[in-house]
Amino acid sequence: MEQPGAAEHSLGAVYHGVDIMSTLDHFESAFRSASKDSFTWAPPLIRKILVVTDLDAPGSAEFEAQIEPLLTGVLAHTVAAGVSPERRVVNGSDYTRVDELHQLVQDWGPDLLCTYRNLHSSAWSFKFSLGEFIDVLTQATSVPVLITPHPQQAQTAAHALRNTDVVMAMTDHLTGSERLVNFAAAVTQPEGKLWLSHVEPEIAYERILDAIAKIPQINTDTARNLIRDKLLQQPTDYVEACRQVIAEHRPALEVKPLVVMGHHLETYRQLIRDHEVDLLVMNTKDEDQLAMHGMAYPIAVEIREIPLLLL
Repeated sequence: MEQPGAAEHSLGAVYHGVDIMSTLDHFESAFRSASKDSFTWAPPLIRKILVVTDLDAPGSAEFEAQIEPLLTGVLAHTVAAGVSPERRVVNGSDYTRVDELHQLVQDWGPDLLCTYRNLHSSAWSFKFSLGEFIDVLTQATSVPVLITPHPQQAQTAAHALRNTDVVMAMTDHLTGSERLVNFAAAVTQPEGKLWLSHVEPEIAYERILDAIAKIPQINTDTARNLIRDKLLQQPTDYVEACRQVIAEHRPALEVKPLVVMGHHLETYRQLIRDHEVDLLVMNTKDEDQLAMHGMAYPIAVEIREIPLLLL
């Protein structure tokens, strides 16, 4: 006669009638299915560029010339598509209030807005915000905003503003980020390097493992390795899908994965410094809230040494 618990022992792990190994296999299959995200090549067509400053006409012209190297990639694609981009420069005397600038942007309808952090603000020397004008431009309009360090800021990376031969696309959910990847590829200059980065939050991973450690029927060491591998495999597979498609259209562009686990702000500081990134591209919209989503805002505030493209 079979002893109580023998069936459970023979199967390796059965908990309240549920085969743990079978359940893990189910989750593994789900991960594999989800990792087959595809990527569609759809680079943005930048027909209208709006340059916004709080300077006089000569100062605005100087800033426009300064950002020209950052536009090499998108301009090359637009011209190749047979479109001659229209450009407009807004000086500091053209507006005084946030609502005036917002209305100006809405009326002209640019495809890309170029400005700098702490626009129309005396707080540019403080490291606490982007300024109210930038907050409104990024959240109350659908226009991608390219922001550079403030013209008076001294702590700018030596390689910044020279070109866009090293660009990084940043997200904590890389899969399905077609618009992000397409924009990042578009702003990367020909024969440049595009890093597609995904930082899996380590604190969330540790919280999962802490819960698993309290379930004696699950081997914690095995779960630690399996879950970590699966969490990182999905974005890694997506980067490879992006690389293959982009190579068909931009064979000279080198697309590289940066898929790691860590603490978002600290990790991105290190990645940007290690790879001498010229431009960081990231999503800022969140359909569930008015403010920038997730870690986008603290990263945008604290990564001050290089230009950012906020989508």
